[in-house]
Amino acid sequence: MKHAERCVAVPLTGKPNPEITVPHEHSLGEFPPATALERHAMKNPLQSLIYPYSKSEFFAHYEDNAPLVIHDLGESIRELTALPFLESLETLLAFWPNKVDAYLPGIADEDNSIAITTAEAPTHFENGRGLLFNDINTLSPVLKKWLEALTYELGLSSLTYARNLVYATPAGKGTAPHFDQNINFVLQMHGTKKWWVAPNQHVEGPMSRHTIGLPIDPELGSYTEGAMPEQFPENAAEFVLQPGSLLFVPRGAWHKTEALTDALSLNFTLSAPTWIDLVTAALRGRLAQSSEWRETANFVTDTERVHEAVEKLDALLSDLAQDIPNWNAADILGATEAGQLPFE
Repeated sequence: MKHAERCVAVPLTGKPNPEITVPHEHSLGEFPPATALERHAMKNPLQSLIYPYSKSEFFAHYEDNAPLVIHDLGESIRELTALPFLESLETLLAFWPNKVDAYLPGIADEDNSIAITTAEAPTHFENGRGLLFNDINTLSPVLKKWLEALTYELGLSSLTYARNLVYATPAGKGTAPHFDQNINFVLQMHGTKKWWVAPNQHVEGPMSRHTIGLPIDPELGSYTEGAMPEQFPENAAEFVLQPGSLLFVPRGAWHKTEALTDALSLNFTLSAPTWIDLVTAALRGRLAQSSEWRETANFVTDTERVHEAVEKLDALLSDLAQDIPNWNAADILGATEAGQLPFE
């Protein structure tokens, strides 16, 4: 799943800056009246998705980076399965106002795809091309609320980029072996789809995705020990998802898929910040308060005056080194999670 970058400046004050906002998807309306079961699902989406497992049982898998599959989810996800635009691929195409990503021949991956119109999509699907609908939560208040509540239940940062993806996969087709940098919950809506999930023994905590057979991201390559594999790991677990099945795919886990019939699945994809992201966001907010740090970085490539750039940056770093010992974790989290810390 692709990751759209989010860049945010957060002052290290513990109070939100009204001029600094974290992008969120737009809502197109409010919730209609809900039943008691639906209200429970809205407030407790994690429990609804993992029923009958408890949250403690789920978090044992989550913290161990182990997949978890649940079958026959019924009433607990009725609010999702009742969404009219997810009744079929046809209703989804009629509802969807944006371009659709269609896989190209060769490696079946979103990094090997083109944007097409909904009018073109049926032909591509009939020709065996998988389709991807990005950020469908931007058009659904129901999905938007589920995402927000799920992010909160998982205890993730407010800087998490949460979104819904819908995959339409023709029978006999699937996705190429890859891993993602995000956390995924896959809800099978229609059809049958087979998944293979394997632990990632090539890199811990990847901050970008990688697909076997495609070039590696330069930053990812900088902290990966050894070369990426040319074949999918042999120690993979197999899961067959049918309508009402839910698969938790841990961040960084290798996986690939094959649709046994035409299939439609709804993904809850959460790109949560790392500690690197939180510290650098707070650091940027802190430095932004200084007019000296906001100056243009002049002469850094001027062979005659580069020494001025070095002297300037050394002075700034010296001041920063004196400031950092006064920082603590509560200050940093108070800046990035303003108003949402449990100990505030």
